[in-house]
Amino acid sequence: MMKKLFSAPFIIFILVGTLIPMGVVAYYGLTDRTGAFTVENLLAVFSGDHLKALMLSLLLSLTATLLCLIMAFPLALILKNSKIGKKGFMIFIFILPMWMNFVLRTMAWQVLLEKNGMLGFLGIINTPVAVVLGMVYDYLPFMVLPVYNAMARIDDSLIEAAYDLGASRNTVLSKVILPLTVPGIVSGITMVFVPSLTTFAISNMLGGGKVNLIGNIIEQEFTTASNWNLGSGLSLVMMVFIVISMAFMGKFDKNGEGTMI
Repeated sequence: MMKKLFSAPFIIFILVGTLIPMGVVAYYGLTDRTGAFTVENLLAVFSGDHLKALMLSLLLSLTATLLCLIMAFPLALILKNSKIGKKGFMIFIFILPMWMNFVLRTMAWQVLLEKNGMLGFLGIINTPVAVVLGMVYDYLPFMVLPVYNAMARIDDSLIEAAYDLGASRNTVLSKVILPLTVPGIVSGITMVFVPSLTTFAISNMLGGGKVNLIGNIIEQEFTTASNWNLGSGLSLVMMVFIVISMAFMGKFDKNGEGTMI
């Protein structure tokens, strides 16, 4: 009885904060303005500007995810091999910017990259390059933390044994460390790819309305066009990518070794 009582707040939260909203989105996405069942809202993603925006979103999110992984893996390796005693403090310093509001951090880059900004000479504001830069900056910690967490779980005796058996540094990295870090890598890829794919705030501020992603299309359907049916239908399509990403993570990180904490 007590277990049911203590679990009640969690159940209510899941019901009110997740299941009911998802049910509403599914209802609007599978009906038209008259309430009749239709799949046109789902198929709309394959037409015209919607398909173009989806393809661009996939390209930019995959690029940002790859860049995050390229930077996160060596950084996590450095943290693992660091002789500094307070590694937790180093990680704390690294994730400290995440305590600042997401929108404010993105606005900071907007100020830096605009024509009169410190980095205005780069000329990348209002381009896909600026959007990818914003994605990498905002979501890099979500790649570093799970990768580092997976590396930290590796028993140092395994690495020492590999060296004792004559393995080179590159062999140890590719045959020991990398395979054992896969859960963290997969978890990081998921946590960077999903928000990058669905973002609209970053492209709005750093793209200046010239970089239209699928997230922007959905946001416009709900706000400007007031077409909740189409916006919900496109949202359901994006949920498919999220489910695939979560299934991918579940397959390679069954024991939760790549979690952020």
